[in-house]
Amino acid sequence: MTTPSVKSKTAQLPEIFSHYRSDIDQALRLSLSSDGSAVYDMLRYNMGWVDTSGRPCEATEGKALRPTLCLFASEAAGGSVDQAVPAAVALEFIHNFSLIHDDIQDGDATRHHRPTVWAVWGVPKALVAGNILRVIADRSLTGLLERGVDPDRALAAGEALTEAYLKMIEGQYLDLDYEGRPDIGMYDYLDMISCKTGALITSSLKLGALIATRDQATIDAFVRCGESLGRVFQIRDDVLGVWGDEETTGKPVGADIRRKKNSFPVVYAMAAAGPGDEATLSRIYAQDRLHDNDVDTVLDIMDGLDTRGRADELTAEYSEMALTAMSQVKLEPDAGRRLRELVHFLRLRDH
Repeated sequence: MTTPSVKSKTAQLPEIFSHYRSDIDQALRLSLSSDGSAVYDMLRYNMGWVDTSGRPCEATEGKALRPTLCLFASEAAGGSVDQAVPAAVALEFIHNFSLIHDDIQDGDATRHHRPTVWAVWGVPKALVAGNILRVIADRSLTGLLERGVDPDRALAAGEALTEAYLKMIEGQYLDLDYEGRPDIGMYDYLDMISCKTGALITSSLKLGALIATRDQATIDAFVRCGESLGRVFQIRDDVLGVWGDEETTGKPVGADIRRKKNSFPVVYAMAAAGPGDEATLSRIYAQDRLHDNDVDTVLDIMDGLDTRGRADELTAEYSEMALTAMSQVKLEPDAGRRLRELVHFLRLRDH
């Protein structure tokens, strides 16, 4: 049975993002406002605040999912949003450091409908800019002590973030290593996305909880929730990388197929295809370069296997697991509603 169009039931951006946005934006801008060096203009450009000449402009900015999750977890666990802001800043800068480098590795010349950092300034300078942003992220965590977080919890937060972005980088390596390989199974894929995407999303909730409470059961619940949310986010991202609307995502239909990425639709199709289709997929992915007719053939095979339907089922399962993980935790008022709205959005988003 053909799955109904997911776009028709896409959730609106939930209130949780606007609830914390001003705190996040103010802290991010302050962290990148004091240095006049040209490389900092590159970073401010990457954040969507200035144009290529360093002049203030209005450009598309990211949703700030990771800092939002951090502040949400801190408040939901009974802690202070203000105390968690330095961790939220660090998480967003780590995420953007990874995007600058990912765009280089993937050869993506556009993001948020404008040229990427490397496409404007070249690969060498973009690499340096990304590295600087990672150091700024580490430095941001010192603000936890300045805002009254106990030294032992501040240290634990620093260790958790470092471990998370180490896993994130390892996952990015796996993602690159898996491109074009027909031997990658679903276990390999899930392990890869748990590192590449899940590690930082999980860390976002963990850091917020660590700052708010010493109750290990509560912290562990946020971690389990984050692990499931990471899978929801990446599987949905993989669907958008194949079938997303070009005007919304900035990528043409089948973009990830053309790049031979082993995203969920490809891994699932390889595993579920019969002998004939499996041979066709293997032949296509063995080529150095895929052409339009190759992409169309892969899309036809995926449609025949109802790959989008299976992805939707899987994200629904992981969404339920994320909510179940938090079901035994006593949260602050409105936290449960905000979490449900967020999970719904992540499962059905179109960008």
